[in-house]
Amino acid sequence: MKVKTILVSQPEPKVENSPYFDLIDRQKVKIDFRPFIHVEGVSSKEVRTQKVDLSQYTAIILTSRNAVDHFFRIAEEMRFKVPDSMKYFCQSEAVAYYLQKYVVYRKRKIYVGKRTFQELMPLVKKYKNESFLLPSSDKLKPVIPELLDELGVKWKQATFYKTVVSDLSDLRHVSYDILVFFSPSGIVSLLENFPDFEQKNTRIAVFGNTTVKAVTDNGLRVDIQAPTTETPSMTMALEKYIKEVNKK
Repeated sequence: MKVKTILVSQPEPKVENSPYFDLIDRQKVKIDFRPFIHVEGVSSKEVRTQKVDLSQYTAIILTSRNAVDHFFRIAEEMRFKVPDSMKYFCQSEAVAYYLQKYVVYRKRKIYVGKRTFQELMPLVKKYKNESFLLPSSDKLKPVIPELLDELGVKWKQATFYKTVVSDLSDLRHVSYDILVFFSPSGIVSLLENFPDFEQKNTRIAVFGNTTVKAVTDNGLRVDIQAPTTETPSMTMALEKYIKEVNKK
């Protein structure tokens, strides 16, 4: 079956040169964007119940822009003045760049990984005598505590924000040829919003092995997968599939 409509379970890209917009132009398909999940901050009271005293930490590990926002929000709610001596370990350049929203970059001790959490570990190891706080969501990848424990550093994870299922009830009577997912949480949202969902001719595109597992564990079918050697991005995987089915 030909592809005419696609729903991407993420916010619409804010940059004009997004590959999704190129895909729309080249393949003449309609793409809608809709976050299936969203983030909600927890209260400082909830953070305190996790036995977190911000003054006890000399370094913060930041894995996302959400982590940056909610760390500084909680610090403000707790009336904690973050000291200039605080060290920041950022998973990627994008996270480090975003940190400038809250601190004067050149006056702070900021250490930046390449992209993955694994690539940040050599920097953490170099400063293993620090006391690390990892502000995160309630959905923490299992590999993160494993890697930190392996290093033997003093660290604590605390939930500063939660991943929450979005209300998609207005989509109940709307159908798409392809649904695109990037996390297991997106699949959870689909099935919580539409418990009677039947895949039938709807194609499901997924990014990452954990998302593949979430789809198959729920008895659904994966039709398009990324990243692969041939299609390292989701837009490339979508375009390859669309070209194949739409030429028939």
